[in-house]
Amino acid sequence: MAKAVFFDFDGTLADTTAGIVATFKATLKELGLPEVEDDAVIRTIGLPLTGNFRVACGLEGEENERACATYRRLFPEVGTGKIVLYDGVMDTLRILKDRGYILAVASSRHLKSLVSLSEMLGIKDFFSEIYGVDCAPRPKPAPDTVLGLLDVLGLAAEDTIVVGDTVFDLQMGHAAGCRVCGVTYGNQQREQLATESPEFIVDNLRNLTQLI
Repeated sequence: MAKAVFFDFDGTLADTTAGIVATFKATLKELGLPEVEDDAVIRTIGLPLTGNFRVACGLEGEENERACATYRRLFPEVGTGKIVLYDGVMDTLRILKDRGYILAVASSRHLKSLVSLSEMLGIKDFFSEIYGVDCAPRPKPAPDTVLGLLDVLGLAAEDTIVVGDTVFDLQMGHAAGCRVCGVTYGNQQREQLATESPEFIVDNLRNLTQLI
C-alpha cells in the first residue's frame, strides 16, 4: 500500500508550458541567437535547464551557461504570470493529504523557483519536502532526486508512487524502485508515456485518488 506520492512540478502540478516557451524565446532574442519552434522547446521540458538549451538549440559550455543565467533572470517577469494549476490538482492534493499520504515534489526546476511558484499557487503547505535539480547530484532521469527524498523522509521505495508527465519522470521513479504514474495532460502523450511501462496512467490527477 502506498504511503507517499512524489510529484513532478512542470506539466504535472502546474501548466508552465506557456511561461517556459515565452521565457525561452525571450532569452534567445536577448542573446541574439536563432529562434526555435515552440515544439522544440516543449519536447525538452522535464530536463534540467542546461539540457533544454542543449537539446533545443545545441548550446554547450559557456554559451549554454549564459543562456541559462539569462533565462533565470527573465523568468520571473516573462514566465511567472502565465503559470496556473491544472484542473483537479488542488482537490487531489487536499484529498491525499487528508488521507494521510506524505506528499513531496521532485522536479528539474531549481528549488528557489519551486518554492516561489508553490507559494504563489497556494500549494506549498501540502508538501513535506520540495526537491529541485540543485538538491541532488544528478538530474532526471537519474534516480537521485527521488532517492534523496526517500532518505530524508524515511520512506521505502515500494511505498512510494512517483507522478509525472514525461518519460524522464517515469524513468527516474522506476530507477529509484518506486511505482510510477504518468499524466497525459502535460507535455507528453499517452503513447510516449506507455513506452516506460508505468503502473498507472491518468488523464486527470483526480483519478489518482481512486487508484491508490
